[in-house]
Amino acid sequence: MTKPILVSGGCGFVGRHLTNRLLKNGSEITIVDDLSTGINPERWVSSQFSNKYTFYNMDFRDFLKKYGNEKKFSDVYHLAAIVGGRIKIEKDPIAVALDLSLDAEFFNWVTKSKPERVLYASSSAAYPINLQQEKKHVELNEENISFDGNLGTPDMTYGWAKLTGEYLSRLTSKYYDINIACIRPFSGYGEDQDESYPIPAITQRAVNHENPLVIWGDGKQGRDFVHIDDCIDAMILAIEKISDGSGINISSGTLTTFLEIAQILAEIAQYDPDIKSLVNMPQGVFARYGSNTLAKRILNWSPKVQLKDGLKLVYDHLYNKRSISQALNSV
Repeated sequence: MTKPILVSGGCGFVGRHLTNRLLKNGSEITIVDDLSTGINPERWVSSQFSNKYTFYNMDFRDFLKKYGNEKKFSDVYHLAAIVGGRIKIEKDPIAVALDLSLDAEFFNWVTKSKPERVLYASSSAAYPINLQQEKKHVELNEENISFDGNLGTPDMTYGWAKLTGEYLSRLTSKYYDINIACIRPFSGYGEDQDESYPIPAITQRAVNHENPLVIWGDGKQGRDFVHIDDCIDAMILAIEKISDGSGINISSGTLTTFLEIAQILAEIAQYDPDIKSLVNMPQGVFARYGSNTLAKRILNWSPKVQLKDGLKLVYDHLYNKRSISQALNSV
């Protein structure tokens, strides 16, 4: 018998890829998303799976209040959150703080509904920002967040919310005997990601052969980029193998600057632009990259998609999308 699965925030970038993977694996999915940033499943779920999912277009908190006592789920993937690019995190921090409300109501529901397994999507933003500075940055590992010691200061309200969510995960697992896994994705990217995020934004400029090729910040800031397919692999493994509410990195262990990203994309696009840094735009912490030693040991996971190959996939997707648009406009 197919086990029912709930995916909150299932219409966002990560949610779409996770839902499609679960559907292909034969699962029946309940998707909840208010479509504030997500895309209606009618546009991205294959028609062959049209009878395998149910979609609720509503705030996840309202779903829990209205249907939470009626429905039972085997697995729950909690992705619902106020998300966005760096501008959203830095310029609208109180809106982002609504994640605290989402997570508090979610874990209260979990203690009563008692699904078999839960995956909580945390973030690398939960890590202390003092370990990510130009003069002092380290490869972040799971022990850098210790709820038994000094936690440090995470990244803005988004980081605080995710750190709090991880703490609630541990409490819920410990005191209510529920299997919970937490993941800390680093900079996930992929072909259909919104252009408020840096990889698709820079890639679109490269597709257009813009010169100069613009990047935000001074370009020396770096991130740990992981393709969405690898992220989904890790998520499914995490819910199977972690049960105590502890967090695990989804990372490559490689720091890549945005200057390097722009250079790779220019090479893929086969042109030689000047690269212009917009130092007045938000750039976040200087260096955020994470160890995947624990993921290798516990999940037997490491990224399969090399960065240049992943960027080529994004480039080809956006290039083809532009070509189709131009063809339609010329008719």
